Amino acid sequence: FSPVLLNSSQQTSHYNPIVIGSRGKSASSERTCEPSTRTLQPIVTGTGVLGLKYKDGVMLAADTLGSYGSLARYREVKRLSKISDTTLIGGSGDLSDFDNVVKYVREMSIYDNAHDDGCKMTPKDVHQYLGRVMYNRRNKFDPLWNEVVVAGFRDGKPFLGVVDLIGTMYEDDAVATSFGNYICLPLLRKASTELSKEDAKKVMEDCLRVLFYRNCRSSTKIQIATVSAEGVEISDPYELSTYWGYEGFKHTEYHGQKGH
Repeated sequence: FSPVLLNSSQQTSHYNPIVIGSRGKSASSERTCEPSTRTLQPIVTGTGVLGLKYKDGVMLAADTLGSYGSLARYREVKRLSKISDTTLIGGSGDLSDFDNVVKYVREMSIYDNAHDDGCKMTPKDVHQYLGRVMYNRRNKFDPLWNEVVVAGFRDGKPFLGVVDLIGTMYEDDAVATSFGNYICLPLLRKASTELSKEDAKKVMEDCLRVLFYRNCRSSTKIQIATVSAEGVEISDPYELSTYWGYEGFKHTEYHGQKGH
């Protein structure tokens, strides 16, 4: 039984029937049949989420910018959410859809805890569950426009996986979503899974700094979260330092003519 799939807040009425009176006329001339609706494209979005396994757990990182198209509209959007003491998720893509994803997982967690049978959902269970939710919505041609990173630590084992909007799921030691796939993933793969927490944080900050340099949908205000044997810890948003003095950033040519 899945309370989420039965109670999706984004499901719209597919048919608005006309009530027929005793003489075969419409009971209300104002009531009409309306078509079903779908989200055709994301509106307010967040960019890449990064994930990396380190020596004592798993670390996620993301900025806090919510972009309304190309407008940097919202500067304090938190895209890393605690699900339980062993599980943490982060999402890129449409922010309202990600709010729904968080709601779905928390509803399932409450439903699971209500049984009080000593069996709790593992991070892998959350990953599998989100894969089914995403695939279900995709088959209705009404996808949740997100890529979701699931991080967890249970029984001494770290977990890191990704689910996208069509239900594709995979696990890895280093993951990135959105534009971070192209910019940050190669840098994350160079890092070792045996890094300390401090070193892993430095790698994450370096990746988000590079992402900011190259992605106009990112910002310098970031959050970093960890899940380990000590539980889930999500930092408050803080500013990332930047440096623009590199030679490659200097304008030395204009319209093909070298400056003097």
